[in-house]
Amino acid sequence: MNKRNTTIQDIAKAAGVSTATVSRALSNPELLSQTKLLAVKEAIKNTGYRVNRNARNLRKQKAAAVLVLVPNLGNPFFSKILSGINKGFSGTDYSVLIADSESFDDKTQRIQNAFQDGQIDGLISLDGAFSENEVVEISYDLIDKPVVFACEWVENTDFSSIRSDNDSGARLAVQHLYNLGHRKITHISGPDSNILTKVRQAGFLSECKKLKLDLTNENIIRGDFSIQGGYAAASQILSFSEKPTAITCASDEIAIGIISQLKAAGVSVPNDISVIGFDDIEISNTYIPKLTTIRQDRFEIGLSAAKLILKSLKNETAKLSIDNIVVDVELVVRESTAQPLTIK
Repeated sequence: MNKRNTTIQDIAKAAGVSTATVSRALSNPELLSQTKLLAVKEAIKNTGYRVNRNARNLRKQKAAAVLVLVPNLGNPFFSKILSGINKGFSGTDYSVLIADSESFDDKTQRIQNAFQDGQIDGLISLDGAFSENEVVEISYDLIDKPVVFACEWVENTDFSSIRSDNDSGARLAVQHLYNLGHRKITHISGPDSNILTKVRQAGFLSECKKLKLDLTNENIIRGDFSIQGGYAAASQILSFSEKPTAITCASDEIAIGIISQLKAAGVSVPNDISVIGFDDIEISNTYIPKLTTIRQDRFEIGLSAAKLILKSLKNETAKLSIDNIVVDVELVVRESTAQPLTIK
């Protein structure tokens, strides 16, 4: 049989079923018995038939594509989240489109246009940097569209989200340093506008108060999640008359930047100052010293986001539910933290 010219009629004949049964196997397999479904699948495999997904999607008036919005594709943090999303959509009819939202002049308009023009059926946003007005506008126009925020999110919105337990992560970092004997701990945060900055900083401050640690203006230094932000924070710390014995960082990249600058200034990590990161990006386990950090299960965040979108897409007639899923974090102890010299 010429595989290029294989038709549904050929599949039906090979499987010993009707063409209607083959059509159901391709569009609504859950309606068939396992015996018939397996017979059709075997016939498809033997004949080399390929589904014309574009034609099928056109008939169903859907794009069979989901847009993933990433705030900075150059940031290695997002790689495992994207891998999890890709895994979640593997074996489905949906394609994953990835866009760097930093290149968008108007994110809201681009998202609305993509839905309205039939380019996408759903959105996963790893970017939580939307203003209140933007979120209201998106919510109004896309009230029946599946939108999920992953990792970052926007507070007080009607969109589902998948996020790490950032508060617990910040507390775990402080507890680890406290148990080592540290009492002078400084936190390097992210940018003011980011939701992760707010939650991780709040967790840090709450745990410090719980442990009755003294807090001053020098306990919080503003950063931006980048290595360069770590450089700048280290310069500030080096200027302090009384330096902290330990530093918690809102990202691994900040921690790496800090350690680099401290080492350049002759300050040993962890002998003089302990440093702990947040995220557990790939370089954390190979950097010298290997970085103690809070591990986010980034693959699970991406996989859960994909499953949540697919759940909505498959249940088109149901009202979209709002799910906020929190993924556990884990303290990973490596070489960048130790007891302060005063108690060794």
